[in-house]
Amino acid sequence: MAGAGMAIAVLTSGGDAQGMNAAVRAVTRMGIYVGAKVFLIYEGYEGLVEGGDNIKQANWLSVSNIIQLGGTVIGSARCKAFTTRAGRLRAARNLVEHGITNLCVIGGDGSLTGADIFRSEWGGLLEELVRDGQISEEVARENCRLNIVGLVGSIDNDFCGTDMTIGTDSALHRIMEVIDAITTTAQSHQRTFVLEVMGRHCGYLALVSGLASGADWLFIPESPPEDGWEDLMCERLGETRSRGSRLNIIIIAEGAIDRSGKPISSNYVKDLVVQRLGFDTRVTVLGHVQRGGTPSAFDRVLTKDVQKAMDEKRFEEAIQLRGRSFENNWNIYKLLAHQKPAQEKSPFSLAILNVGAPAAGMNAAVRSAVRIGICQGHTVYVVSDGFEGLSKGQIREVGWHDVAGWLGRGGSMLGTKRTLPKTCMEKIVENVRKFNIQGLLVIGGFEAYEGVLQLVEARGQYEELCIIMCVIPATISNNVPGTDFSLGSDTAVNAAMESCDRIKQSASGTKRRVFIVETMGGYCGYLSTVTGIAVGADAAYVYEDPFTIHDLKANVEHLTDKMKTDIQRGLVLRNEKCHEHYTTEFLYNLYSSEGKGIFDCRINVLGHLQQGGAPTPFDRNYGTKLGVKAVLWMSEKLQEVYRKGRVFANSGDSACVIGLRKKVVAFSPVTELKKVTDFEHRLPQEQWWLNLRLMLKMLANYQISLTEYISGKMEHVTRRTLSIEKGF
Repeated sequence: MAGAGMAIAVLTSGGDAQGMNAAVRAVTRMGIYVGAKVFLIYEGYEGLVEGGDNIKQANWLSVSNIIQLGGTVIGSARCKAFTTRAGRLRAARNLVEHGITNLCVIGGDGSLTGADIFRSEWGGLLEELVRDGQISEEVARENCRLNIVGLVGSIDNDFCGTDMTIGTDSALHRIMEVIDAITTTAQSHQRTFVLEVMGRHCGYLALVSGLASGADWLFIPESPPEDGWEDLMCERLGETRSRGSRLNIIIIAEGAIDRSGKPISSNYVKDLVVQRLGFDTRVTVLGHVQRGGTPSAFDRVLTKDVQKAMDEKRFEEAIQLRGRSFENNWNIYKLLAHQKPAQEKSPFSLAILNVGAPAAGMNAAVRSAVRIGICQGHTVYVVSDGFEGLSKGQIREVGWHDVAGWLGRGGSMLGTKRTLPKTCMEKIVENVRKFNIQGLLVIGGFEAYEGVLQLVEARGQYEELCIIMCVIPATISNNVPGTDFSLGSDTAVNAAMESCDRIKQSASGTKRRVFIVETMGGYCGYLSTVTGIAVGADAAYVYEDPFTIHDLKANVEHLTDKMKTDIQRGLVLRNEKCHEHYTTEFLYNLYSSEGKGIFDCRINVLGHLQQGGAPTPFDRNYGTKLGVKAVLWMSEKLQEVYRKGRVFANSGDSACVIGLRKKVVAFSPVTELKKVTDFEHRLPQEQWWLNLRLMLKMLANYQISLTEYISGKMEHVTRRTLSIEKGF
């Protein structure tokens, strides 16, 4: 009861962003969970100023079944009155009447700026209310401090102090859906598409969607094109067509400008392509399909400085002020969009292969690795069918254009198998010698990591294996040691989440039904847990969090109680290997029997649906970045161990897993990771996401001690912390 005696109010304000409802639900339920009174303020600041029925106390069921909805169920309105002191005085009066001194504001620039002004004036507003006789001095004393927490809802991702704003990822999903749909049309008809995305002052969405789609040309306000760009762009587009490409994609942020600050419109670009090249060219303006707010003025350190730099035409600095992640995206886009001749031919040969089950994003990683390898002057080979293909000599040299169009493709274009090297070691060594391979990039799941470990352990026997090796973890199970996120796990969670949303929806007309949904993941419960949080599941059974028949009984009783309220649907997730005996069928029988007369049950096994489909924007970009960073690291290592015309690498750090740990891309030697791996269950011994399971249980209304809960830490945002390179 850490929150007993407290009152918290939640409001959404400004432009809506997808994910706001999930935030409203979580704040409301967590507030009730800790014993606080929670109020929902309808229609944003307007409701706060008007008061009355716009401020209502919430209960647990007030936010039921909203997690999957777009927009905001409590409404959002622009409010002139709140921009005046008189309006804020009325708002203060309404909060004090309900004893509310904790305000959670979910919104963009204006919303959070307004909240900060309100907080700074709070003492003065209460004094004025006392003077006017509207409240007593005692009431003013009891409510003397206003605490505000801002959750940033904006699709531009342009706030300092958060790596990702609520709504950004969904906006990128919408944009990529449009680009994928356009791509098929454009290829059928040999068209050029000019796609205008939101971003009046911030090019984030244009940049990330350009990176995720491999666009031919990109306009962002922070980096206007050089003078004479019209000639260069048309030359580039003509070049790609003459090489057999059937489509061109040009992405333009709505705020795009040239070097003199003059706007560049999507129609101007279209007319240019038609007049100069005669290509069939169409414009698509995405507009509110993406739904997002304008850039942030709340941000004291960053955004105003960016705008000032842009106004003063200091464009290089504008890019840097956006933060390292933005700058990194921009540099990688420029590197991979068009082939530049290598400075000199390098003496090194790299081979790239996929191992294990297919995972979305594998092809993005192969594409960027191939292109960056070619930029570095290396000879680049690709291998079909994993280690088995390496043993059979299914190896071919690739060029820049061989991987065009791979970015958005699901599965594995190279083909992938689970075979481990120990079954064909002699033949692998023979082909490494024959093709003179000095660097091996293995993109795949647990087998990729285990396979490279086997190659490293065979170095004593075969000198040919004393080469540089790197593993890019790519698996929907997210079970490779050395990284918090594996490539493909984001796509898998989204696929599972969409299926669960549909499953829940299918029961909307029926009375009282519980769905038992089985997810993949081997012994790793990541997919079940994160999907469970995203869909508001009642339980998620995983191997890492052992459960007994008593726990199952408690879950059934919990659902039975829930069904006696207005909520008439339950969702239980079960990881495929969470328990040897408590199978999906067993759970179905148990729930059916115990819930007889109260609810009925259905089983859904999601199966390979979680592996398929086009990669999410996150996986496209994550794969692209890991491919680039892996090859740059390998190039550096190859230089270090190159002596007298040959490569000899046998130290531990010459074979690593590249991964994202917290926010930083890190390289971990496979020999070190071996010590922290459970090989029997194919899992890292420690997994960060297990901390999220308590939150899942709390939001499903289980009584759990808060002492075990790990809450967030306060961090002060400075220029220095902003310059730390982020993973995404």
